[in-house]
Amino acid sequence: MKRVELECINCRTRIPLTKTVAGCPRCGEVILEARYDLSDLNVEKWRKELARRPHNLWRYREVLPILNTENIVSLGEGDTPLIKSQALAANLGLKNLYIKDERQGPTASFKDRQATVAISALKELGIDEVVVASTGNVAIAYAAYCARAGIKLWSFFPSLTPNEKMREAALYGAEVIKVTGTYDQTKELAAKFAARREIFLDRGIKSVAAIEAMKTMAYEIAEQLTETMGLLNDDLAEQQPWRAPDWFIQGVSGGMGPIGVGKGFRELYDFGIIDRMPKLGVVQSIGCAPMVEAFERGQSIATPVDNPRTVIATLATGNPGRAYELLYDYVSDYGGTFVAASDQEAFEATRVLARSDGISVEPATGVTFAGLFKMVQSGVIKPDDVVVVNCSGHTLPVELEILDEQWHRQFDLTLRTHGPTLPQEGLISALEQMSQTTRRVVVMEDNVDAARLIRRLMQARGAYEVQLAHDGATGLQLVQSERPDLVITDLMMPGVDGFAVIERIKSDPELQQIPIVVITAKELTARERAWLNEQVDLLLQKGGSIDEELVETLVTKIE
Repeated sequence: MKRVELECINCRTRIPLTKTVAGCPRCGEVILEARYDLSDLNVEKWRKELARRPHNLWRYREVLPILNTENIVSLGEGDTPLIKSQALAANLGLKNLYIKDERQGPTASFKDRQATVAISALKELGIDEVVVASTGNVAIAYAAYCARAGIKLWSFFPSLTPNEKMREAALYGAEVIKVTGTYDQTKELAAKFAARREIFLDRGIKSVAAIEAMKTMAYEIAEQLTETMGLLNDDLAEQQPWRAPDWFIQGVSGGMGPIGVGKGFRELYDFGIIDRMPKLGVVQSIGCAPMVEAFERGQSIATPVDNPRTVIATLATGNPGRAYELLYDYVSDYGGTFVAASDQEAFEATRVLARSDGISVEPATGVTFAGLFKMVQSGVIKPDDVVVVNCSGHTLPVELEILDEQWHRQFDLTLRTHGPTLPQEGLISALEQMSQTTRRVVVMEDNVDAARLIRRLMQARGAYEVQLAHDGATGLQLVQSERPDLVITDLMMPGVDGFAVIERIKSDPELQQIPIVVITAKELTARERAWLNEQVDLLLQKGGSIDEELVETLVTKIE
């Protein structure tokens, strides 16, 4: 029979998993990790068995802290898609950018993993009432799984939590307590409430469930990468290593997510299932970035932030405690970095991702992608690196922050008709009104995904007629025939390159007044840069994101 113990990450004391666990009895440490007796586990046989199991989180049950599978409380979580980015990856100059789409869990966030493990453990321990403090996603996931298990949930939220998230937790039957204060103050109040009412506080079990549940992402990512990248040999499937990414990127608040993912990769490495450990990219909001600030000072202990200044409540943990030390140790051992991004950069990244790869994400994931952009721009992440980003949840309910009030156009046709049928001339008039501000743009870019991304962003900004050419010769023909209001060109193209395109346009009296914008990944010599500065209106280097600020610049060139 499987045996599970909890090990203190500080003094390494081991204790049994019981309902009274609230931390280490010797030193008081609250972060405990599950340890399993796997001496009888045949890894090759186990991998062969995994291939026949249903694709969900519990297929890895041998390394999860549940003794009796009848106690598992599941809503079908796990096995979320690993999506290869196309347009955004091309824009960033990355060959292998993957998005772990945790939005597709039962309650639309990666906290469903934690909830299924935590609530299953509580059911196995015979607990029927629990208190949790949360900024949104944890409480929602716990509420859904508690409803399924018949466990009463008290959920404490800081007041910055969007009302929609609190209402969703209430919909599942949770008792919702809204606290006017920070998240750290909310956790303190929840602990005092649990102690006063003698209700189980999701503290000790929380770290165990979070770490053990989140590590299943590592197992899935390694399996999925091996298949997606075409590295699987069916004849040698049980002996062949899985492919770990070069980078795993995640936005953090308390930090349990990447700690768990790191533990998962370490287990896979110890099993001999992967042959490398990924670097870790940890991203925080600038308004609450104690980990980033400590890392930049070269310190292994973070100084708490007393007054978080971010509207992204899910990232507003001012005191990461021991979690930062674990992440710092991981980065020291295997590589990685800590970066911060502003709320505005997060919302901008959310727009870019939605309009490039069709993936709408929550603000915490927006922070993650904003951090990714910075890591690419600074050269920390290389073009050939295999990068996996945790897409931790869905956009709702923050679209207003992302889109502002000007997210649609309205045409009033009610004054043009007095009956139920819209006259044809009214419709034509409306269409003419929409198109009278159209401007023509020619984009020359041999990367199809990057070209389409520029077109989508331009068209999202206004009624622009954008024509694409994937080589310089075709682009010149379009410029000569269409006389566009703007030309956007790459430099490195087959046949006629961007330098020749610019020279031909500027030497033609009928075309030389057309503004030209160059977007290139080429490392320019001093002479090339000087020549381009004389010839073009704007010179932009690839490697960052094509965002709204860039589009605004391009639009200004037209108008």
